[in-house]
Amino acid sequence: MKLYVDDEPLLLASADRDSYERSVDFRNGVLTRDMIWRTPAGKRVRVSSQRMVSFAHRHLAVMTLEITLLDSAAPVVVSSQLLNRQDGEDEYHVRAAALGEGKDPRQARKFDHRVLQPRLQRERGNEIVLGYRCANSRMTLACGTRHRIETSCTHDVTTEVGADLAKTVFTVRATPGDPIKITKLVSYHSSNGVPAEELADRCSRTLDRAEHEGSEHLLAEQREWLDEFWANADIELRGDDRAQQALRWNLFQLAQASARTQEQGIAAKGVTGGGYDGHYFWDTEVYVAPFLAYTLPEAARKVVRFRWRMLDAARQRAKEMSQVGALYPWRTINGEEASAYYAAGTAQYHINAAVVLAMRRYLEASGDIEFLSHEGAEVLVETARLWADLGFYASNGGRTFHIHRVTGPDEYTTVVNDNFYTNVMARFNLRYAARTVRFLANWNPEAFEQLCRSTELDLRELDDWDEAADAMFLPFDEGLGINPQDSEFLDLEPWDWETTPPEKYPLLLNYHPLVIYRHQVLKQADVVLAMYLRSERFPLDQKRRNFDYYDPITTGDSSLSACVQAVVAAEVGYDELALEYFTRALYLDLCDSHRNTADGVHVASAGGVWAGIVHGFAGMVEQGDHLEFSPKLPSPWDGITFHLLRHGSRLRVELDPD
Repeated sequence: MKLYVDDEPLLLASADRDSYERSVDFRNGVLTRDMIWRTPAGKRVRVSSQRMVSFAHRHLAVMTLEITLLDSAAPVVVSSQLLNRQDGEDEYHVRAAALGEGKDPRQARKFDHRVLQPRLQRERGNEIVLGYRCANSRMTLACGTRHRIETSCTHDVTTEVGADLAKTVFTVRATPGDPIKITKLVSYHSSNGVPAEELADRCSRTLDRAEHEGSEHLLAEQREWLDEFWANADIELRGDDRAQQALRWNLFQLAQASARTQEQGIAAKGVTGGGYDGHYFWDTEVYVAPFLAYTLPEAARKVVRFRWRMLDAARQRAKEMSQVGALYPWRTINGEEASAYYAAGTAQYHINAAVVLAMRRYLEASGDIEFLSHEGAEVLVETARLWADLGFYASNGGRTFHIHRVTGPDEYTTVVNDNFYTNVMARFNLRYAARTVRFLANWNPEAFEQLCRSTELDLRELDDWDEAADAMFLPFDEGLGINPQDSEFLDLEPWDWETTPPEKYPLLLNYHPLVIYRHQVLKQADVVLAMYLRSERFPLDQKRRNFDYYDPITTGDSSLSACVQAVVAAEVGYDELALEYFTRALYLDLCDSHRNTADGVHVASAGGVWAGIVHGFAGMVEQGDHLEFSPKLPSPWDGITFHLLRHGSRLRVELDPD
């Protein structure tokens, strides 16, 4: 919505502003901007805008713009646009024009062809709809708008509609003290192939309902949705108001990322920016799914069903990699591997275990055994088959099971033998699959028989999975008393930390990968992450020795590291260090410490912040049939209160210094 006074545009980058404030209210999900603009002619104009993307209605957004002249009369023009903004610029090729700020975050410039092919332009009274088809995927989408103007000033309204730009232009003869308020309703609908005309009709119906219900009702529904979210997900942190606000900011980001995915998965940046091209990683399963399982179980169910729906693509990928079963991709948007670099991407086989871990978290928190019967068990069978086929038994006299030439979570150490994290998580995947499938056979024989038919499961496979898990080789160095990250990690040259200046971080942007691969240096916690996810499997003294060895050589170049280090540091008794790492994760995006928040919020880190409180400082461990807590409240804080949803009950957990 672009504003002109005396035919002068409001350009935020260069505007003379007497005051300016922008805020988001976590309680009602509304972004507000207020400013007083002094025009080139010296006239003061109060400009207020609001934006709400509805949690209650998946296809709806509501915007308002209110303009009030404070000094003298002037002609005011508002050009409200619907724009195919592929090139990241507006129609005047001024990125800061209109009321938007900065470059469009979708980074669509990399496409060398038109992405959206125009299919429909429609104007009906107060409504405009544009429809498109995507050039490659053939997906379709439509976007529609309606407006309402409220003012006592004389005004005219005109409309222009083109293939890539539609404008509703309000021309107002504004007088001082008389506000001009414009409300813009926006509806989006998309599909895998439904014609754009049908989607345009859906937009119209959405706008009909929104207009009938009115903005106040829509705002009330938004507040009601968030009231329920905060009742289940809020964390009250007493003794540090700044950290409290930052904590709620992270939780709000998780709400935005997961509220309306509709089984489309949660991308690495959610819907906040174009980083990673909107692709999905295992980050969601490990860092976000646990939060959802205990606060928004229906959203957690959608996350695990999303991976189930990609099972056939994972089966196909296993075949392409000359394996049996299913192999989930490291990076994807449609089920196929999208990584451009195999060593640090495609070789990460551990994604299978992350998918199963998310499923287990959901099942333990929700008790939704029906999901296991109809979808989950199939994933368990195919992922376990992959591990059984990928690994092998050593022929060295002993009977140990090894997994070679894989990459773990640490992308600074690639294509190795017996990556500790991978082996630990593969062992979990194999055991959990065998145990859970046996449970299904007893609990629901009919579903078990259907599983055997659909997957051609031989019961002897369950014994093979258990045998492989029991024989899994986990590297251990007797002299140091630690678990090496892989079978050769301790033989690598230590990194020269003293001569590495701060400007050389992150290392991956300043050193050739082969240089990094030759050294003992970590992009993110690897062994430490394994100890966090399978905490009950490691004695405390072993956790501490591992943490002591790996913490000094972990760069923190990954946004997924600090939150994990916080949890394990709290667990092993390093209270001050735990708070330091938690603080890094807490402000990672708010302070733009990785200098790439413009590409989108690090959603997984936000999930890790929740884990830092619940699993770190509250020390919660899910034991399947009960919860355990080992609280370690940071000394600067006066207390923590949070809630959990488990098996249909809402629990309140309170920590205080005693």
